[in-house]
Amino acid sequence: MDNSFSVALQKEFRFEAAHRLPMAPANHKCGRLHGHSFRILVEVSGPVSPHTGWLMDFGDIKAAFAPLMDQLDHRYLNEISGLENPTSENLARWIWRRLKANLPMLSAITIEETCTSRCIYRE
Repeated sequence: MDNSFSVALQKEFRFEAAHRLPMAPANHKCGRLHGHSFRILVEVSGPVSPHTGWLMDFGDIKAAFAPLMDQLDHRYLNEISGLENPTSENLARWIWRRLKANLPMLSAITIEETCTSRCIYRE
């Protein structure tokens, strides 16, 4: 019996933040200051260890994301270096670039800015 298999794990994070999209078309509602209850899914993928029975500890994902949470939660995203135009797309890439070194099995970042609108970033 082959005990090797691969999985994807997702850890969810939520934060509140304000932003505006300075590159939005004139008079677009997103060009005005507004806020979101952001939901972030950090996904890692890879083979399950036959010894531990897991891909990685969810606590390791939480620890890797903690410094980013401090930078994002209850902030004005436009003031964060690299997020001057904080679209969901740019936010997902910004998070990816800061997590990849500490989470080499990172496979996707999902940003939900509303309950019906999301962006999935993969490299």
